[in-house]
Amino acid sequence: MSRLPIRARLSLAFAVAMAVVLAATGAFVYFRVQSALDEGISEALDARLRDAVALARTGETGRRADEEGFTTIVGGRISAVPRDRVEGGTRTKGTTVETDLGLRTVLVGTSLADRDEALAELLSQLLVVAPIALLLSSLLGYLLAGAALRPVDTMRAEADAISGSEPGRRLPSGPARDEISRLAATLNQMLGRLERTIERERGFVADASHELRTPLALLKTELELALRTPRTEEELRSAIRSAAAETDRLSRLAEDLLVLAQADEGRLPLRRESLSANDVLGSVREAFAPRAAAAGRSIEAQDADGLVIHADRLRVEQALGNLVDNALRHGAGTISLEAVEENGLVQLHVRDEGPGLTDEFRPHAFERFTRADAARTRGGSGLGLALVAAVAEAHGGAARAAPGRADFWLTVSQD
Repeated sequence: MSRLPIRARLSLAFAVAMAVVLAATGAFVYFRVQSALDEGISEALDARLRDAVALARTGETGRRADEEGFTTIVGGRISAVPRDRVEGGTRTKGTTVETDLGLRTVLVGTSLADRDEALAELLSQLLVVAPIALLLSSLLGYLLAGAALRPVDTMRAEADAISGSEPGRRLPSGPARDEISRLAATLNQMLGRLERTIERERGFVADASHELRTPLALLKTELELALRTPRTEEELRSAIRSAAAETDRLSRLAEDLLVLAQADEGRLPLRRESLSANDVLGSVREAFAPRAAAAGRSIEAQDADGLVIHADRLRVEQALGNLVDNALRHGAGTISLEAVEENGLVQLHVRDEGPGLTDEFRPHAFERFTRADAARTRGGSGLGLALVAAVAEAHGGAARAAPGRADFWLTVSQD
C-alpha cells in the first residue's frame, strides 16, 4: 500500500470510503422500505380486523377470501389466538369478541408475497446500482486526486529544473492560500536559505584560497632560496626561520578554518566546566607575555573578584588569544584583560590604548576575511575576530567591539 503512488492511494481510499457509504445507504434504504411495507400491512390488517369484528357482532360466521387476504369468523374461543403472527409467508392477526350469540373468534390475514417480491426487487436494484455508483465515484475520485496533485507535479518539474546556475528561481505557489501554497512557500524559503549558504560557502572557499596562497607562495620562495648556492649558514637559518613562521601561519589558518567550519555545522565541540575567570585571564596573559615584552609592551590581567564561568577552557582561551593577538598587531600601549559580570553573563574584555575600530568597519569586524585596510599589511588572515564570534555564539553569547576605543569582548554564561 505504501509503495503505491499518492494518486492511487487517494483513489483507493476514496473508493473504500464510497463503498462503505453506499453499503450503509443501501442497507438503510432497504430496511426503511421493509419497515414501511410492514407498517402498511399492519395498518391494513387492523382495518380488516375491525370490519371482521363488526360482522361477528351481527352473528355472521365463515371464511371469506379476496386479493387482499382472508377473514375467518368461528363460534367459540380458539386457544392461542394469534395477536400478530408471521408464518409461512402470511401475516395473521386475531381476536375474540363477545356477541349476543356468544363468543366469536375472528382471524384476518394477508399474504406477504407482494412485500417480499418488492423487497427482492429493491435489493436487486441496489446490487446493480451500487457497483455502478462505486465505479463512477472512484473514477471521479481518481480525476479529483489528479487535479489536486497537479500543482505538486508542477512544483516537482520546476524543482527538477532549478540549478545553482539560476539563483533566485523559485517554485510556483499559485493564487490559492492552501496547503500546496504553504508547501511551496516553505520550499522557497528553504531554497533561499540554501542559496545563501552556497553563496557563503563559495565566498568562504574563495577567501580561504586567497589567504592560503600568500603563505604558501612565501614558503615556496624561502625554500627555493635556501636551495640556491652558495648560501651561508646564517642565510640558511634565516630562510628556515622564515619558512617555519609561514608554516605556523598556515597551521593557525587551518585551525581557524576548521573551527569556523564546525561552528557553521552547529557541531563545534565544547567541553564545558566551571572555570575561574582569574585562571583563564592569567593563562592567556602568561602565554602572550613574552611576545608582548619583545614588542616593548605589557599585558595585565585585572582581578575578576571570584567570578566563575561555565565554558570550554580551550575555546575561550583561543578566542581571548585571538583578541590579544589582534591588540598586539594593531593596538598600542598596555593590554588589559578583565572579566565583568552583567545581567547574569560574564564579559571577557581585551583592551589596549589604541584608537580601536572605525565606525565604518566596526559593524563588519567579526565577519570572516574582513580586515581594515591597515591590517592587510600586517599578516592578518581576517579570521581572528570571526573565530571569537563563533566561540562566543557556541557558548550562547556574542562578541562585541566598543565604539571609539580599543575594547573587544565576548560573553559566556556563569552556569
